[in-house]
Amino acid sequence: MRGEFQKPTDAEVGILQVLWKLGSGTVRQVHEKLNGDTGYTSTLKLMQIMHDKGLLSRSPKGRLHIYRPAQPEARTQRHLAGDLIDRAFGGSARKLIVAALDSRRSTPAELAEIRRLLDQAEGD
Repeated sequence: MRGEFQKPTDAEVGILQVLWKLGSGTVRQVHEKLNGDTGYTSTLKLMQIMHDKGLLSRSPKGRLHIYRPAQPEARTQRHLAGDLIDRAFGGSARKLIVAALDSRRSTPAELAEIRRLLDQAEGD
């Protein structure tokens, strides 16, 4: 399954978010950071599956395995956003942005950053 983008499940995204913050970690470290009621063995199994899917890399350290995200956070987010745009918004980034702005109140700082990014995109 390696080589092509493997879309992570919601639970897998939760693990990736923990590891993007930590940089790397053991199953125990990830499990302790997760907010939820899944057991340790469920976290272990999920991280093993994520390794098999190519979402995580791992290296042995004694009896432990140290896991790292296989891709940077921004790259995974771009893939997920592209998939969402295609599936839910008919390929229209405009529709996605309108829905995002309608669904949650943006801070003035977020809106300023969005304007800066739009200006930058127009200049390209």
